[in-house]
This record gives sequence, structure tokens and C-alpha cells, in this order.
Amino acid sequence: MPSAAVTPVTPPTTYRALLRNREFAGLYAGFALGVAASTLSGFALGTLVDRETGSPLLTAVSMYGATFATVIGATTLMSVADGSRPRRTLLLLQSVSLAGVAAQAFPGLPLAVRFGLLLVLGFFQSLGTGTRMGLVTALLPASAYALARSLMNITAGCTAVASYAAGGLLLRSSTPGDLFAVATALTGAGLLVVATTLRERPIRLARRPGPRQTWTTNTALFAHPGRRALLLNLWVPNGLIVGCEALFISYAPDRAGVLLAAGAAGMLLGDLTVGRLLTAARRERAAFPLRLLLAAPYLLFAVHPPVPVLTAAVFLAGAGFAATLPLQERLLALTPAPVRGQVQGVESAGRLACQGVAAAVAGGLAQYVAPAVAITALAALSVTVTVASRRFVARVSRPHPRPPAEA
Repeated sequence: MPSAAVTPVTPPTTYRALLRNREFAGLYAGFALGVAASTLSGFALGTLVDRETGSPLLTAVSMYGATFATVIGATTLMSVADGSRPRRTLLLLQSVSLAGVAAQAFPGLPLAVRFGLLLVLGFFQSLGTGTRMGLVTALLPASAYALARSLMNITAGCTAVASYAAGGLLLRSSTPGDLFAVATALTGAGLLVVATTLRERPIRLARRPGPRQTWTTNTALFAHPGRRALLLNLWVPNGLIVGCEALFISYAPDRAGVLLAAGAAGMLLGDLTVGRLLTAARRERAAFPLRLLLAAPYLLFAVHPPVPVLTAAVFLAGAGFAATLPLQERLLALTPAPVRGQVQGVESAGRLACQGVAAAVAGGLAQYVAPAVAITALAALSVTVTVASRRFVARVSRPHPRPPAEA
């Protein structure tokens, strides 16, 4: 049945106006708590694995391994984002996340079990992302989409900065298990917020969700060369830089928290500037320079400058993550309303999966060469992909192609 989108008379133009929508405010608060929980649990697991194994590969995979399972979610059951009751689905998925994070808090849990939990959580989190973003497009008008994504990205950056800082301080006097306990409490709070603020909404997709419906929509998504170019640029340059970040613990164990926080702070600045201050046309023009900014500062790792210089470089590079905003905005414009939840879920899952693959590649490479060399190589590859694909992205950005038929 058709979606019952709530469209304000005057589209929101500020973050405060967005948060006057009670349901969006609840969805946003649940998202923020989830980011805090995920950041803390990832930092805790990465620290625990590094202490137990000393392996850059296993440490990188432990921090980003959940992203591998997002591909499974994107290719099998992502249609639940549009073809089931969104509130009920989101609460169920968040309940599974709560159980998984709580299980990580058990002391003495074998690493094989911890990695298994990562994969399970990644699968369900990918479905949760698609459901959540489908709800965003139902709660807000299309003109507010970039503003909403900007607010959520800024919140993710702020929350990551605070979580990494808090995690680093807590680990001075406590154990990774204590961080898992805090992450469990935050996940439970996010579940409660969503349960008390969000109301059920109609199903957007008339057909029954399942693997067949997921594959049908995904086939239509990748059939269009313009959408493929957008997805390539949303996934690969971004993922390669996250691979660089995955080596911070191996590169400078005592300064990793500072470097991670600097990257998150830069992402905050970039999303605030691009999402709040730039018009849609300027956002589109800024996409290419931002993708270059995302990777170029990491080339400094090749000359081993002082940590303060690297911190400033990582901060500047973090602003380049804002390139996702104009690309996501364009992808949404090419997507029919009944499948927007699934398409956004696939976009997010692919981006996270590329981050996981890049983290694994970076960790594997750092087994044979110095972490600084691996970081430089991944950054150079990110720049190369951005430059080589520029004309394909420009082609889809103008003129505007006709949206695809509904899958």
C-alpha cells in the first residue's frame, strides 16, 4: 500500500525545525544512542583483540568486521525495510542488537565467538539502517533529506568523538568488558526511546518482502549506469579511508584515540558546512573536491610527520566524508518512493562492507609492511578511484536522468 508520508506545510530549513517533529526526534535520539554504543563496543573489542593477539589484521577486522555481514542483509532480506511494519521491524532489530552487545560483555568469551557475534550483529544492523532511513523519507519532505542526513552525520561525528574520548579514559581504570556493559546500557536506552516516540506507519511496498523482492529491486538498482557510478563513489573512496583509520591502533597505540577522534571531528565540521550552509547546487559541485580532500591528507603518513601534524591532517580529511551528502541526495532523486528504504539500506550496507573489506586489506597489508606504508597506499588508491570516475559521476549529475521504474 502507499506510504503515508508526513509533509509539513513549510519544509524545515534548520536542525531545530527538524527536531520539532516528535517522531523524527525519537528516531534521531535512538540513532545517536546506537552510534555511541557501536563506537564504544568497537573500540573495546579492538583493544581487547590487540592486547590478546597483537595482530594488526585481527585488530582491524574486530573493529570493522560487522560490516562484512551487511552484504548478506543487502542481498537477502533488505526488502523488509519497505515491505513490513517499520516500527515493529526496527524494534525487533534493535532488540537483537541489544542481546548481541550484552553477550560481548561476558568475560572470557572466545575470540571466535566474539567474531561470530560481530557477523550476526552486522546482518541485523544493515536491515535496521534501511528501515530507519526509509522512515526518515516518510517522516520528512524530500527537500529536508540532505539536512536530516547532515544532522545524523554530525551527530555520529560528535558521538564518536565523545565515545572515543570516554572509551580511552575508561580504559585507564577499567577493562574492555566494562565498555561493553556501557554499550549495552546505551543500546537499551535507544530501544526504549524508539518504542515510546515512534508510531506504526503503513507498509510502503505492496509485495511480500523476502529474497525474491530484494533481488528484483537490487537488479533494477544496479541496471542503471548512473546509479552504479554513484554507488561506486559512495562506497570505494570512503571505504579505503576507513581502512586507513583501522590501522591507527597499530600505527600509534597510545595516540589512536586522538587520531580517531580527530577524524570524527573533521567529519562533523564537513557535514555541518555542506549540509547546513550549502545549497543543493553547491553541494553537487563540492562533491569531487570533497572526495579528494577525504584521501589526500593521508599521503602525509609516507613521511612520518609528528603526531600533531598527522592529527591535523586526519581532521581535514574527515571533512571529506561530507561528499556522501550530495551523492546520497542524487541517488534518492533517482529512486521511486516505494523502495527508498531498501535502496538506502543497500547503499549503506555496501559502504559499510567496503569499509570492512578495506580494513581487512589494510590489516593484512600491515602484516608485511609498516602501517604507515599501508595507509599511504590505500589513500593513493582512493585518490585514483575518485579521479578516474569523475566523468561518470558528472554525467549522472547533469542532466537529471529519468527515475527508474518501480521494481
